[in-house]
Amino acid sequence: QVQLVESGGGLVQPGGSLRLSCAASGSIRSINAMRWYRQAPGKQRELVAHITSGGSTNYADSVKGRFTISRGNAKNTVYLQMNSLKPEDTAVYYCSASVWVVGRLQAYDYWGQGTQVTVSS
Repeated sequence: QVQLVESGGGLVQPGGSLRLSCAASGSIRSINAMRWYRQAPGKQRELVAHITSGGSTNYADSVKGRFTISRGNAKNTVYLQMNSLKPEDTAVYYCSASVWVVGRLQAYDYWGQGTQVTVSS
């Protein structure tokens, strides 16, 4: 019913930048919050950034001042601009969205397949 597709991951040197994108499609009535998570090898998945439908944002302490989350004009897309990348930012990054699906009476959380970000010299 709903698909989230991430793109933009890759290999970057420390201090570099990447921009991740996530596009939601399907039987969408509206989308509430959208989030970026990441999971490094051997670690639990952690919330990186969160943006509400109204544009309010929150960030993990480890990325404040370096990462910026934003939504596209169509509101079905979310971006994560990552600057001043560090080796410890290496992880698989996942997009998640709370979606009101056409014909359903509550919002459901959907996840993308993940995109690898590797920060290494």
